[in-house]
Amino acid sequence: MSGVEHPLVRLWARLARGEAVVAGVLSGTSADGIDVALLRFGVAGRPAPLAFGTRPFPEPLRVALRSALDGATLDARGMALLTRDLGRAFGATARTLADEHRLALDLVGSHGQTVYHHDGLEPSGGATLQLGDGDFVAAAAGALTVSDFRPADLALGGEGAPLSAALDPELFPDLARPALILNLGGIANVTYLAAEGAPLAFDTGPANALLDGLARLTLGQPFDRDGAAAARGRVAPALLTELLAHPFLDRAPPKSTGRDTFGQPYVAGVHARAEALGLPSDDLLATATELVAASVAQACERFLPARPRALVLCGGGARNRALAAALARRTGLPTSASDAHGLAAEAREATVFAHLAVRAVLHRPSTEPGLTGARHGGVLGKLSCPPIRETTPPQGPFP
Repeated sequence: MSGVEHPLVRLWARLARGEAVVAGVLSGTSADGIDVALLRFGVAGRPAPLAFGTRPFPEPLRVALRSALDGATLDARGMALLTRDLGRAFGATARTLADEHRLALDLVGSHGQTVYHHDGLEPSGGATLQLGDGDFVAAAAGALTVSDFRPADLALGGEGAPLSAALDPELFPDLARPALILNLGGIANVTYLAAEGAPLAFDTGPANALLDGLARLTLGQPFDRDGAAAARGRVAPALLTELLAHPFLDRAPPKSTGRDTFGQPYVAGVHARAEALGLPSDDLLATATELVAASVAQACERFLPARPRALVLCGGGARNRALAAALARRTGLPTSASDAHGLAAEAREATVFAHLAVRAVLHRPSTEPGLTGARHGGVLGKLSCPPIRETTPPQGPFP
């Protein structure tokens, strides 16, 4: 095509020169905003972080998304509009952050918004759905986009999650091993970095999807800031024992879960049980916080090949002081936020999807059996090209 340079050709050239600017974009299971991490990549050497930001959803979109995540039924039209509008929002947010820092955006890795992820019990096999169409992301960002990462892993027999584990050896290269990376998003997931050999990763159970959901119901707030209400409360042992009996917590890895297991119906059930017991809101939040910590500690005892030397916290839940204290007490491990290891806790997931996008365009695998249960490594993600910007139409036969 006359006068048109394929965006992949330009990207590969900029990667070769160590100049490529890549955005990782996502909204996690807790859906509290759009996270964007900007990094500079080359084919050699460690990527350099450039910027990170979290932006709120536009209000009409936030309302529609929250309604969908809380169980509202979407018809085909509603689903189509939501995935379109999320794609536009993800792309525009990446573009805005790049513009604020006067950076030319070369590539976007967009995880999207998870609205369904199997719990391992679907008789027909695993399935997953992330909204935020990659073509709309690419158009709004004006950059090549890789999106929809999880289905390729499922197609290879994997759980489709946690995908971030594939990058933890690169994100924490100097961490003394064995070590445990714990991401506290809507769902809690761990990566065990062994002293030798491949990592092990799996979801451990609920995290912010439960804690934030209870905060909305009992405090009228989007979350329990710093875990202040939980810190004031007292754990209800009977309710904690009941919650720890959830069958997902007993399953051996590989395993993953999502809102269909620990979403709004689960949160409403926990809240109703607490009301039946007459628990004050602070005690309920204290008990739920203890549940998250206890489920992580229980998973460490049952499923890890050796005791880690340290626990590193990532995700928004790393800022919950009550939760961090409960994790340190329950696991007995030296505990720190990932900030102490050179990566802001909130930036880890977005940073991961920037890495995954680069791996995709370089045709490098991002999964393996110990991480998701996939039969072999797969290249993850689907490619969307930005609009062609030219002043004259293409001439001559293709290509």
